[in-house]
Amino acid sequence: MQSRIPKYFVTTPIFYVNAKPHLGHVYSVLLADAQNRFQKLKRPKIQTWFTTGTDEHGLKIQQASEKNGFKNPAYFCDSVSSEFKSTFDSFSVESNDFIRTTEERHKEAVCHFWQKLQNNGFLRKKAYESWYCVQDESFLTDHQIDKEKKISLESGHPVEWATEENYVFPLEEFRTKLKSWLDENEIIQPVIFKNQLNMFFNEEMPDLSVSRSSSRLKWGIPVPEDPSQTIYVWLDALINYLTVCGYPHQDFKKNWPPDCHVIGKDILKFHAIYWPSFLMAAGLDLPKKILCHSHWTVNDEKMSKSKGNVINPNELANNLATHEGLRYFLLRQGVPHSDGNYNQELLVNCLNSELANTLGNLLNRITAKSINLDQRFYNPYYCQTEQCSDATDVRVFLQDLPQKVEIHYENFDFYLGITEIMECLRKVNLLIQTEKPWELKKAGNFEKLGAVINLSLNSVRICAILLQPIIPGLADNILTNLNVQKRTFEDAKSLMETEYNENHKLSHEKVIVFKKI
Repeated sequence: MQSRIPKYFVTTPIFYVNAKPHLGHVYSVLLADAQNRFQKLKRPKIQTWFTTGTDEHGLKIQQASEKNGFKNPAYFCDSVSSEFKSTFDSFSVESNDFIRTTEERHKEAVCHFWQKLQNNGFLRKKAYESWYCVQDESFLTDHQIDKEKKISLESGHPVEWATEENYVFPLEEFRTKLKSWLDENEIIQPVIFKNQLNMFFNEEMPDLSVSRSSSRLKWGIPVPEDPSQTIYVWLDALINYLTVCGYPHQDFKKNWPPDCHVIGKDILKFHAIYWPSFLMAAGLDLPKKILCHSHWTVNDEKMSKSKGNVINPNELANNLATHEGLRYFLLRQGVPHSDGNYNQELLVNCLNSELANTLGNLLNRITAKSINLDQRFYNPYYCQTEQCSDATDVRVFLQDLPQKVEIHYENFDFYLGITEIMECLRKVNLLIQTEKPWELKKAGNFEKLGAVINLSLNSVRICAILLQPIIPGLADNILTNLNVQKRTFEDAKSLMETEYNENHKLSHEKVIVFKKI
């Protein structure tokens, strides 16, 4: 049996290049990046595979290119795709592959997959009539539209009636298998989104058009041996998950299938209905999980160009929050099962209160020469702090913290993991306020001073290890300044760093974790 390496494979959607990246795009990729980092910290001996990229074919791209004055859509795609890539890099996204659907390797994968479906008898050409939404690049049935307003009920975008000869795929043949797959394997998380799929199973599924006339759509991959047709942009795009594994070459199976597709709630049907049906038809294994997340609003209003409230994440990070700070905010405030809301006051309060004060000021106090006299970790660990209820509270909380955070991170509930970490740090701050190490020093009670500082430093060490998937740069800065070498999740489960001794020195006198905004 062939070994599957990597053992954890996570993907984001590939992002449509009809417009520049916004806050929601960054949130999607940060969820996947944080999970990828967490898996590596949890199981450092395994390999992980994390992919993202851009979707560059379709009518919307064709139209956006013309609107922006590009004679060739390829140049338009190059420009916008590079902006997505640089944006993700700025937010410390460590993807293994950034796929573009205009690449030759992807064209090879799409054509091979098409021929596989055709050879297996799942494609046929016929006259096709249906409602079509240009903005969503999606054919819709009657129950998915408002006929009076001629808009999609899913997105609110305008629809038009399309009549043409296309290749179609028989979705109905996979309805029973699809429902069993979704019901028996708990594929959709959070489960609240699974209910959105019920309408697809309540009646017969119509054939799905998987091509468009090349007279209507030129910017795409031609159907093999039939250049009069262009492959449907969603079939084209979904195959990217195979392309990044090396499909159609045999070694792609060492990576396939994905452990998790991270997607936004607006594209659930494509990933939970269309994609698994295509894979079944091609005889390939299905994804293990689909993490569906909600959207971001701005001041409680939906982001839209017409309202002028679309947030440019790079501008926001450069002008206000820093990229690491905005990364923290999105993972701290984002809740997968309900829409997140951005407003500047919330951002500033979050970063000042938690990163600058709760974490940053605490670290600066316990590493300051005024109380940490010889700039080292102290021993013994328990010395006299048993008499302090706040110290006991911190120790008890620390014992369970890594396990709690691990469960939350595994479920993509990063916001809950961060909540636990911040609660721990607040308890440490309370310990400092109660024990007043500056007074212990003045009174010459160096044994208890050492115990309080030691417990506080170990608390920060554990919290910084657990924060690595969230704020990798800041966490590295903290751990480096504390001279912490062992940084896996397993290391966080030890209340004491066993290699610390009387000669273990801090690296610097002062650590600035995050400057106030």
